[in-house]
Amino acid sequence: MKLTQLSLFLENRPGALRLPCQVLGLAGIDILSMSLADTQQFGILRIVVKDPDRARKVLEESGCVVKATDVLAVEVPDRAGGLADMLGAFEGSGLSIEYIYPLAAGHRGKTAVLVLRVEEPERAAKLLQARQVRVLTREQAFEAVGA
Repeated sequence: MKLTQLSLFLENRPGALRLPCQVLGLAGIDILSMSLADTQQFGILRIVVKDPDRARKVLEESGCVVKATDVLAVEVPDRAGGLADMLGAFEGSGLSIEYIYPLAAGHRGKTAVLVLRVEEPERAAKLLQARQVRVLTREQAFEAVGA
């Protein structure tokens, strides 16, 4: 039920984002989802790709610093309050969501797929499922983005 997310540490300077995108493109690896956060000194590019092992290899060979992290892909109703309902699964659990970003739109007007980073993915998945939230398998997540 987990996806592997790759996090790349980039210098916070113009053009730094192009290198990993170019390296992956030349290797024929599509970026299915990404999130970029920055500070004054560096940025963190988080990406989801279909073949994270191969992506990590080519990125590291190009000089990128890469860290692999387990994340969850969660289907959320695309309606007012859908996200709040999903987040209710964590109430009282002591689990914190470190970050969240979209993986893909599902059936427009019905669902969206979000990537969640939580400290205990297995426990989080069980809490979500107990609340009838669909936690996608790797294959289902890629199917949602047409990959």
